[in-house]
Amino acid sequence: MLTIDCQVHAYERDHPGRPWAGTLVGPSEVSGDDMVAAMDAVGVDGALLVSPHRMYRFDGSYALEVYAQHPGRFGLIKPIDPAASDVGGEVARWAANPGVVGARMMLTHLEPDATADHPGLNQILAAGAANDIPINVMCWRNLDLVTELARRHPNTRVVIDHLGIPQPFQPPRPEEPFEDLPAVLDMAELDNVAVKVSGACTLSREPFPYEDIWEPLGQIFRAFGFERCMWGTDWTRAVEFLTYEQGVEAFRVTDQLTESERAALMGGSLAQIYSWTPGS
Repeated sequence: MLTIDCQVHAYERDHPGRPWAGTLVGPSEVSGDDMVAAMDAVGVDGALLVSPHRMYRFDGSYALEVYAQHPGRFGLIKPIDPAASDVGGEVARWAANPGVVGARMMLTHLEPDATADHPGLNQILAAGAANDIPINVMCWRNLDLVTELARRHPNTRVVIDHLGIPQPFQPPRPEEPFEDLPAVLDMAELDNVAVKVSGACTLSREPFPYEDIWEPLGQIFRAFGFERCMWGTDWTRAVEFLTYEQGVEAFRVTDQLTESERAALMGGSLAQIYSWTPGS
């Protein structure tokens, strides 16, 4: 079975040549080599490598370096600055790089009164369609906004990061982890919206294999269909809760998925949505 993690991060230690803008919960460094070793240890064929906004903001240069060192193992995604002077050009220039499969919008970092008329957001989405790449959206607590944006851009593939549901960076886990689920399910009516089922294990209040996540995840699968759902770990953000192996194996050992559903969720759907497979 083709296994592709829909979201991992890699980064160097903080240094003057590529200084961090902020910090991310996780190890002091997870290089491309480290990420490949972790994937190899548990039989993950490839992953979408998302340049971490907290550290590198809109600079995707380290992701490009990792791709050059490990061609074929990663599809690349980076955040785009909606305040840039040439937003569409930024997307086009990023899309032209080897290994790039998508771009990202960080709605969680917008001004509180941002609306669906925001020019930069609309330019990013339009450029996604023009350059034939999906736009990934970090949209915790902004589901109404992303719903309206996706409706305005029906020709753009919109991918909701991390279930669209706030996830913890450190313990404790939230008391009501799936309270935003109804708003996520409402987005299923939009055919151009897909969902990353990434970081889901961090919402569990039970030990491995996290049996309590399957009822809410089942609602997402039924609403969107497995063809619009993609498994992922959100490694390295999840390190305070579980190992990389546990994030992978939880979806392999469960009896809540048929083999065909598992194959779609853990790689097949991603290959279709991003037009990418490891080695391509």
